[in-house]
Amino acid sequence: MPVILVVEDEQVIQGMIEETLAEGGYEVAIAASGEEAVKLIAGDEHKYRALVTDINLSGPMDGWEIARHARELRADFPVVYMSGKDAEGWTSKGVPNSIMLSKPFAPAQLVTAVSQLLNVGTGPTAA
Repeated sequence: MPVILVVEDEQVIQGMIEETLAEGGYEVAIAASGEEAVKLIAGDEHKYRALVTDINLSGPMDGWEIARHARELRADFPVVYMSGKDAEGWTSKGVPNSIMLSKPFAPAQLVTAVSQLLNVGTGPTAA
C-alpha cells in the first residue's frame, strides 16, 4: 500500500484525513509539525509516495516550506496542500504540479487529488 505523509496539527482533522485515505487504499503516516515531517522525509524520502499538508501549522515551519523541502529531496514528490484561509497563496508559494484543497472539502476530493498526482501526474488544480 502506498504510504502518504500527512502533516496536520489538529487531531480531529488528522483522524478524518487518515480515515479517508485508508478507505481510499492508502497507508497513512501522520506528522503533527513541519519539523517532524521534514525529519521523516529526510530519513527515507522513498518511503512516502505523496505529501498532504496543511499550510498553517503551529510550529515555525508552514506547509509551503515542507513541500519545498520534499521537492529538494525528490523533484517529483506529489504534494497536496490544504488550507482554510491561505489558498490564494498557492499560485505564488506552492510547488509546481501540486494541488490545493480549500477547507472545508469533501473527503472524496482528497482521495481524488492524491490519486491524480500518483497515477496521472496531472498539472496543478485548485478545488
